[in-house]
Amino acid sequence: MRVGLLTEGGYPYAAGEGGEWCDRLVRGLPRHEFEIYALSRTARQEDSGWYALPGNVRRVRAAPLWGGPGPGCTGRAQGSYGRRERQRFAEHFGCLAAALTAPEPEAYRFAEGLYGLAALAREEGGLAAGLRSEDALRVLESACHEPGAHPAARDARVADLLVVSGLLERALRPLSQDWYGAADGDLGLARVDLCHAASAGPAALAGLLAKRFFGTPLLVTEYRVHLRDYYLAAPPGPSPAVRALLAAFHRALTAEVYAQAALITPGDAQVRRWQERCGADRGRLRTVPPGMDAGLYEAVGEGAAGELDDGLTLLAVGGPAEPCLWEAFAALREAEPGLRLHLAGPAEDPPRLAGVTRAAVCGPEDYAAGSVVILAGAPDGFPVPLAEAMFCGRAVVAPDAAVVREVVGGTGLLVSPRDPAALAGACLSLLRDPERRARLGAAARARALELFTVEQNIAAFGALYLEILSRSPVRHDSPDRSVPFAEAARPRATLSWSPRAAAPTWAGRR
Repeated sequence: MRVGLLTEGGYPYAAGEGGEWCDRLVRGLPRHEFEIYALSRTARQEDSGWYALPGNVRRVRAAPLWGGPGPGCTGRAQGSYGRRERQRFAEHFGCLAAALTAPEPEAYRFAEGLYGLAALAREEGGLAAGLRSEDALRVLESACHEPGAHPAARDARVADLLVVSGLLERALRPLSQDWYGAADGDLGLARVDLCHAASAGPAALAGLLAKRFFGTPLLVTEYRVHLRDYYLAAPPGPSPAVRALLAAFHRALTAEVYAQAALITPGDAQVRRWQERCGADRGRLRTVPPGMDAGLYEAVGEGAAGELDDGLTLLAVGGPAEPCLWEAFAALREAEPGLRLHLAGPAEDPPRLAGVTRAAVCGPEDYAAGSVVILAGAPDGFPVPLAEAMFCGRAVVAPDAAVVREVVGGTGLLVSPRDPAALAGACLSLLRDPERRARLGAAARARALELFTVEQNIAAFGALYLEILSRSPVRHDSPDRSVPFAEAARPRATLSWSPRAAAPTWAGRR
């Protein structure tokens, strides 16, 4: 199977996000061929170099989402459109702008404008000339001044529209790339069997076009929701009109990606909840937890954990710690004067309390030295330190949040968030009951080995690849019959059958 891996600000760049799980995925599925289509975010990221790519990566094609129009935006897009092309551009970009300025989401207008621009870019070589032209400014300005436009959009000035058109040109650069078949015979995404997007942002645009042009199925994986990250990382500098228009674009793009994806794989409950609120069909969601290297914690989890448990050491991970932790520790010190609290990992400087120590790095030996592991703060995403503690066979106490509950299951104690009394009570009950600590630690390790290993993650994606392709195979012009699912199943004529010829001699023939 040939897979088109679509990334943004990640693999194969060494300084990207999510590069490790993509690298493990590609290496863990050596029977599949991968073509990587990567979007970089900064020049510094491009200068950081790539991962050492395995042999089943057949090609890497990259394009920047920063600076001026990239070298892939060739053809007439660098010059000017003719009269007919300008009319087509104004029509399609007008649909897109109307969807962005509407007070309520208009998915059909966004899709009509997006795919119309994609067809224009494919025929004319790109969109850079249109999106950076006065025509685009006039279309945006007209849409913002429509009677039913969003109040924030009506306040947009010319300077705001210049910023918006420039940022939209960057976000829509996948539409202008030569990734969808070229005159020189390079098929690009036309020859892949499946597109796997590592986010629902601009990286997934290539998957949308592959499905539109060639019928290629799309799989979307998110361990962090692109739309949520955009909301949290939006700079305070741009005006409200700029933020409103760009937020509407990313929201509409995310909804379109979710609508067109064959399957969507969130990494945890928090991501899944965001996806459902953004319009993802619950029936097409399959949770695939991130994979971790269990071998790093095998020595601690299988042997040394019980030997180093002194019953008087708390280990707090996943900082920064919330104030309730200090209140709970003060109460615990009154009940157990010899109790110690070890802060591991990046966190703020703790208050000056007796028995508190600090370490910048948390390794297996730190987990082994802790009798009870505490999740210090509310997790923002998958709680990796909590899963590490489970691999080490440690009993855990954590705030009751959706992600934590999904990870811990019944193998740890969950307490109300920001409740120091509940936190202290849960820790004290485990410290005074070593047999219960041992049982919970063993159950936690068994759960982690079942759900959160690299092998489990790779096996899950391998099964999803086959499931998607078996249901919606791509109809290539010249399929390779040696590749499974290269051809769609089709009915065949039944063989002719003669009852006279098939009848046995003892039955008597007429």
